[in-house]
Amino acid sequence: MDRFPNSAHVDFHSPLDLSKAAAAVLDAEGRIAGWGSSAQRLLGHSPEDVLGQPAAGLLAAAPGQRLSTLCKLSRAHQPRSTVLDLCCRDGRTLRAAVTFSPLAHRDGAATIVVAADLETLRGWEAQLALLQGMATESDVGLTIFDTDMRVVWANVSTDLELAGIAQYIGRPASDLFPEGEFLSRHHPPDEDQIMEHVLTTGEPIMGMHYRGRAPADPVREHVWSCSYHRLVDARGELLGLFEESLDITDRYRAQERLSLLVRAGKRIGASLDVRRTAAELADVAVPQLADEVLVDLPPAVIEGRQPPTGSAPGHSLLRMHGRTPEEFRTSPVSYPPWSPQAQSLATSRPVVETSPPGRPDGTGADSAHSSLFVPLLTRNAVLGLVTFRRSSNPDRFGPEEQTLAVELAERAAVGIDNARRYTSQHAAALVLQRSLLPQHLPEQSAVDVAYRYLPADSRVGVGGDWFDLIPLSGARVGLTVGDVVGHGMHAAATMGRLRATVRTLALLDLDPAELLTRLDGLVAQDSEPDAEEGLGDETLGVSCLYAIYDPVSGRCVWASAGHPPPIVADASGSVALSALAPGPPLGLGGLPYENVELSLSGGSVVAFFTDGVVEDRSTDIDRGIDRLAQVLTWQRCPLEELCDRALSARPPGPQADDATLLLIRTRRLGADHVADLELPPDPAMVAHARTDTERQLDAWGLSELSFPAALVVSELVTNSIRYATGPVMLRLIRDRCLLCEVSDNAHTAPHLRRARRDDEGGRGLFLVAQMSQRWGTRYTASGKTIWAELALP
Repeated sequence: MDRFPNSAHVDFHSPLDLSKAAAAVLDAEGRIAGWGSSAQRLLGHSPEDVLGQPAAGLLAAAPGQRLSTLCKLSRAHQPRSTVLDLCCRDGRTLRAAVTFSPLAHRDGAATIVVAADLETLRGWEAQLALLQGMATESDVGLTIFDTDMRVVWANVSTDLELAGIAQYIGRPASDLFPEGEFLSRHHPPDEDQIMEHVLTTGEPIMGMHYRGRAPADPVREHVWSCSYHRLVDARGELLGLFEESLDITDRYRAQERLSLLVRAGKRIGASLDVRRTAAELADVAVPQLADEVLVDLPPAVIEGRQPPTGSAPGHSLLRMHGRTPEEFRTSPVSYPPWSPQAQSLATSRPVVETSPPGRPDGTGADSAHSSLFVPLLTRNAVLGLVTFRRSSNPDRFGPEEQTLAVELAERAAVGIDNARRYTSQHAAALVLQRSLLPQHLPEQSAVDVAYRYLPADSRVGVGGDWFDLIPLSGARVGLTVGDVVGHGMHAAATMGRLRATVRTLALLDLDPAELLTRLDGLVAQDSEPDAEEGLGDETLGVSCLYAIYDPVSGRCVWASAGHPPPIVADASGSVALSALAPGPPLGLGGLPYENVELSLSGGSVVAFFTDGVVEDRSTDIDRGIDRLAQVLTWQRCPLEELCDRALSARPPGPQADDATLLLIRTRRLGADHVADLELPPDPAMVAHARTDTERQLDAWGLSELSFPAALVVSELVTNSIRYATGPVMLRLIRDRCLLCEVSDNAHTAPHLRRARRDDEGGRGLFLVAQMSQRWGTRYTASGKTIWAELALP
């Protein structure tokens, strides 16, 4: 027989109860006078077998001991209980608990004997002990409610019993914890609804977490795990329901602290921004650990500089408070030497301060009753201080919470220090990049210029975009825009080196395709692996576009090395993308670059740009180019306005790449600014060239330049006639200076040298260099052009 019956059929009646126990009646001589059916079920003897027989025959003992034991128990004047070994009909011996109760009646004395299996009785007694223990010693709170959900009974472990159960008997469940709340989202949030559900359906609800304040401890907030079960009697009639509750406050808070640390590991320091890291700390700690978090940092740390040495208590800091970087406000703060903040910084340990209600807590707030000050420590340096404040939570910061706050502060300190270092490096790279870009574009007459440069989002780092405008001989202008793949100091340094190289090659008056070819060779040479370390300069993936515009002819020539072609809006308003087929990016080598030539009317607008202007994460480059072309249909607007329109048309939000836009509006130099003269290769034509020069300068009102200009022209024309075989072209251009150009079909350029006393020649170019502010040679497909610039009076 099982000692503990199946829990689905638990019967709490005593095995010695007359409704269940084996019962028999003994007469005064100890014979069996009555034998019930329950006795037959227990021992197997039928009434016919035992009625009238001595009861001692059922005892499993020696004959003399049987009679002595039976007489002693049956003749007692009050009920007696003992344990006896009884003989079953099948030969087994059953150890039973037996109670003898004397009974007097008119026919004489008799004894009622009640017996039950001893093991069954022990199991029943264990169940009673279990119920007694749950009612008096268990940590599980038990509360019984009737069908109207009113309190009927509670064990000693419930907070009702601790607060005095008598005052809660008969009160509804909603009156017990009026300010509490269930934390589960999978069941009705109201306790009355939960009880109604259990009473109606019979379905138990288990493991609900309930947070509130106990009647016996109204100050401290607790968390209980609650379960609800319906109560029915043996006939199946509804009696009410009972609630099991277990205080899991410590375990729940430990789980919360663990989850908070996990969340902090994912959130704090995810961004490389000092303010955002401080906001992440506040967002993680509020409201679970504190009601408000204040972060005090030196201005140097916020600006990305090295924190000041030492932690002087009176050192001025900036206090940041808020939940998001947008909400953050900064205000100066300093700590007196006796303040808890100064103590925390001086000892590098957390300090707790508890203030009475209505008095300041040391942070300037009257509402906070408990404050925890934790220094921000990293790499043996003190970055600042974090203040955790509590106002609505009545608990002061305990040891576990102090440990948690220190852990959060350590994570925040690492994130803030990383953000500080990144800010410093990013600022240095940005300064380097801006110093390498043009600070201002030189004045010239060929084009009107407007430009915009927008760096990428600070978390990406500075990029390698560049642009430039280079004045060339003959009133021409060189225009370039390029992009180095990647971000950071290396990209900025590479950009600066390439921009300087392009400017140097442009001053050699190379055509665009030739310039890109030479630049490609230089980049490829820089990219060769180091013989010892096997590493190369990471300059692959560089794109560049170079163009030359001549305001005299209106001719524009450009070539591209992997760069988007320019967009042209002519004076009539029509917009078209250049037919330029980009060549390979710089550094690949082996493939040629080709020139594209276009005649531009005066007032045309040309847009040179990097891919950051027309491409982003949500827009492909074709749509971006269409968007920029649409902006250029407003080409009659001022160039500055067009730049703003083009960049404001980009999608909002952080940008992953730099955006560089260079807009030019072309000008043309009319016939009244240019004079051309073709001369046959005859030395007699030198005087003719000198005379025409003086006549043209008189017409332009520049007679003061007649002598130096005539001298320069005569020397250049003489040199061309002497060494060239074909006709000689003389061109005078009146611009911001006077330009004298002499072109011939020879490909050899004269060189400036110092002539000796006995030399017959070699003094002409010396005179040209002395009379002009600049001079030089450029090569063309048909020969060369020697030019000189004379300053206007």
